[in-house]
Amino acid sequence: MEIHMKNRKAILFLLIVFIPALLCCNIIAGKVVSIQDGDTIEILSNNQTYRLRLDGIDCPEKSQAFGTRAKSATSDLCFGKQVSANIIGTDRYGRYLAKVILPDGKILNEELLSLGLAWHYKQYNSDIKYANLENQARKLKIGLWSDSSPIAP
Repeated sequence: MEIHMKNRKAILFLLIVFIPALLCCNIIAGKVVSIQDGDTIEILSNNQTYRLRLDGIDCPEKSQAFGTRAKSATSDLCFGKQVSANIIGTDRYGRYLAKVILPDGKILNEELLSLGLAWHYKQYNSDIKYANLENQARKLKIGLWSDSSPIAP
């Protein structure tokens, strides 16, 4: 009986530790069917639509300088294409936070930073690569960094 209880405790411990990790790191593959703005897209996978918010970045809003260019760049990079989305979690609006992998293996989130069309969302993401990509775009005065004083969304 004692061995049985130890096994149950061990199994319970493993479930508590590993299930959340599995749930938050799903990969969804699908076709991009809608571009909401620079950092929000929708993909269709198995007859279900998923609204994805690009994790770790924040593009200008549509009404801001470079907002239309950010949406256009996102569209050019992924609309109508098959992508994979590494789901990190959800945001307060119920969108899936994701790192989106393009057909050529590049990461959409990183591409937008490199083009100077997004801020690294440091408040919610500590990825040093994202910080470096934003710093490089700032240094080269690319995209929104060509503005003398860009205003974050």
